[in-house]
Amino acid sequence: MHYLGISKRPISRFVLFLLLCHEFAHVICLCSTCRPTVMLLYPLYASVQAIESPSKLDDEQWLAYWILYSFLTLIEMMIQPLLKWVTIWYPLKVAFVAWLVLPQFKGAAFIYEKFVREQVLRRYSGRGKDHVSPKGKKAT
Repeated sequence: MHYLGISKRPISRFVLFLLLCHEFAHVICLCSTCRPTVMLLYPLYASVQAIESPSKLDDEQWLAYWILYSFLTLIEMMIQPLLKWVTIWYPLKVAFVAWLVLPQFKGAAFIYEKFVREQVLRRYSGRGKDHVSPKGKKAT
């Protein structure tokens, strides 16, 4: 898979990393600085850098991240009583957010392009697949 410059090698390394660190994931995720650093501090820093850079690709990555992170937070708030029973929730959330954040994967841009963008265009603009994006590409 080479969508958005993602090759299979970094993904397999990431999966291997998660499998090897499974036993230590709860220690890593319960660390008081891990979650805010992965979910807020680094994305905040990268967002400011993206705004200041001339490229618009990094702007799209970070806007997509904040959209997805906000949605994840809202969903988490709504189903919080159920999440108390899912002991692996926080390690999974940190791993998922790390995938969204890390520039090697560009997970936020991938999810936004594949799943969110079409729904937003269909619901709020009524244009759907026939809409041409500002980049001149037809929405897929």
